[in-house]
Amino acid sequence: MSRSVAILSVLLALTSGRAAAQDTLRQPDLTLRDVYELARERSLNVQAARAGAAAAAARESSAALPPDPQLQLGAMNLSLPSLSSDMPGAMLPSIQLMQMIPTAGKLGLSGRIARQSTAIAESVADEAWWEVRARAAMQFYDIYQADRQLMVMEETLDWLRQFADIAATMYSVGSGTQSDVLRAGVEVARMEADVARMHAMRISAAARLNALLDRPTGTAIETVTFTAVPGTLPGADALAGFAEESRPMLERGRITVEQARTRETLARREIWPDLSVGVQYGQRGSDMGTERMGSLMLGFNVPVFAGRRQLRMRTEVAAMSQMAEADLSEMRAQVEARIAELVAELDRARTLIELYRSEVLPQAEANVSSALASYRVGRV
Repeated sequence: MSRSVAILSVLLALTSGRAAAQDTLRQPDLTLRDVYELARERSLNVQAARAGAAAAAARESSAALPPDPQLQLGAMNLSLPSLSSDMPGAMLPSIQLMQMIPTAGKLGLSGRIARQSTAIAESVADEAWWEVRARAAMQFYDIYQADRQLMVMEETLDWLRQFADIAATMYSVGSGTQSDVLRAGVEVARMEADVARMHAMRISAAARLNALLDRPTGTAIETVTFTAVPGTLPGADALAGFAEESRPMLERGRITVEQARTRETLARREIWPDLSVGVQYGQRGSDMGTERMGSLMLGFNVPVFAGRRQLRMRTEVAAMSQMAEADLSEMRAQVEARIAELVAELDRARTLIELYRSEVLPQAEANVSSALASYRVGRV
């Protein structure tokens, strides 16, 4: 059954006086707000996404730091094969400390990319909560729908049993036919099977909701209550604008595009050589005592493979930037199409509801009452 038909069946059930009376007697123990709170607290998908965002935030602080310095310990200019330090230029020990320093603002760009990665991970966590909330609402609604359909089906079963009793009574006094009794019994049995099947569907819906909330699937959900939905909604354009501002998936797409552009800037600067600064200390023994020596070193890397490395990086990040922009456009198209689809489905459901309330249901109730009265007096 489509979602619009399901909505229609629930609203039709609410028009029944008997169903309304039974609603009054119910004591709801689970609301949609309760489901949202449980899902936010217990959903494993939400917890995993939050952990991913926390991991990204933990990496952020180190992204703008230069590489760790290198400390080297050794002995220099020893004589062979004895490895003696009696050579004139021998140093034992020799200590060297080197530090590579990225240039052209590479560290700042790396830090910006890390912050953007954290923002993307947070958007992913928000989108995970968005999806879990939507799934929880659907599962909750399935239970609500099953309960209301069971009300209607049980009411229909009572009508069928009345027909069956009347048919049996009239047959016993000779004013009815055996075929009427048999047909009434078949319809009662068929409706009882439908009721049993709907009970099973209700149990399945409750199990799915419990699984989403990370609870044992057998946890009882006795009754649910559903707050009234707004009578009107903004137009499709207004809803699309709201989605553009609030949908985490679109926010993730925008940040991904920004990050791709930052990577392009960084890739253009990768061809700039990075500096290396170092100091060295050494000592050796002599007849005059210990001789101590120091050195200062300055160097840089030479991009001899720029055509196959740094320039290729520019091509790669440019393609990634195009991919990010295309993905964002696709996300927007999907959201707008889904909004238009739901608005059209809602309008169709409202039209059907109004038609059933104003024409179909009153006529159907009148026909059933008339048929029952006529059958009782033997006219049909």
